Amino acid sequence: MFQLKQVSFSLPHRMLLHPVDLAFEQGKVYGLIGHNGSGKSTLIKLMARQQPLSSGDILVNNTPIQQWSSREFAKQVAYLPQHLPTSTQLTSRELIAMGRYAWNGLFGRQTETDKQVIEQAMSLTDTFKFADQLVDTLSGGERSRIWLAMLLAQQSQFLLLDEPLAALDIAHQVEVMQLIHQLSRELGLGVVIVIHDINLASYFCDHLIALHSGKLLAQGNAAQIVNTSSLQSIYGIELNVMPHPKTGRPVSFY
Repeated sequence: MFQLKQVSFSLPHRMLLHPVDLAFEQGKVYGLIGHNGSGKSTLIKLMARQQPLSSGDILVNNTPIQQWSSREFAKQVAYLPQHLPTSTQLTSRELIAMGRYAWNGLFGRQTETDKQVIEQAMSLTDTFKFADQLVDTLSGGERSRIWLAMLLAQQSQFLLLDEPLAALDIAHQVEVMQLIHQLSRELGLGVVIVIHDINLASYFCDHLIALHSGKLLAQGNAAQIVNTSSLQSIYGIELNVMPHPKTGRPVSFY
């Protein structure tokens, strides 16, 4: 389990994240929602050890994250930042293989187990057809699958994804969210994703966490969060809500 106990982050004269208590379990998809500047990326960066805590504790399997070595932490938690390298000069297979760093080091020889894990990651993400292509030549949706495959090759318990849909068109956004939801179920992964599309969050996430001005505003399932009054508090705009005709999950519109 991932546990946050009174976790906060501040800069001189500015509190970016007020003390918050949260818990994340494996096998579920958690959506971090809220307006720009609400603290979503700050929260996920703290969980990924990308910036130090100002106060509180973050525990993975009851151990404070600062007590894990880098490689051992990587076996627990995989992180995909919001801004990915624009140029890698790597083939898809080479990039996916980098996910094995936590297990065999940067210059470690690739074992048979490594090869099997890489093959499995490519199979789960349907990326075999891109194996020998340069990542830089792929479309946005295709690159997203390659990066997800790299995280799967890391064999972590939790995936932390900071706005992985930002540069994608709606078709690829749905495709990536379908894949994330499927992998969470099949592999028992805990997934925490910063997401702006409230309808995709409602459809694919098991639990929504709403932040506003660096404070935890609300959390719960889609029905508890995606309603007119809650969305007014989160986004400051009145949205209409109706049930999805197939799933019954709430759909919002202006």
